[in-house]
Amino acid sequence: MAGRTERSFVRCLYAGWLAIAGRFGHVQTLVILAIFYTFILGPLSIGIAISRGDLLSKRDLHMRASAWREADSARPELERARRQF
Repeated sequence: MAGRTERSFVRCLYAGWLAIAGRFGHVQTLVILAIFYTFILGPLSIGIAISRGDLLSKRDLHMRASAWREADSARPELERARRQF
């Protein structure tokens, strides 16, 4: 009977540890994402906005008839197609 109470105590202790570790993991994720957005994405987006960059080429889209752009790729060649396999 004593072995059973020890097992239930260990399981209860383990479940408690999982709950605490889950909360620590949640807080750690929030801190890491906040640091990433603050120190990497924030300055990057501010720099692009200051330099008036248009990474998606949307600035003159309303003046064009279509948003289609030709691909900047190499000519199709038989040898290049064979190397894909």
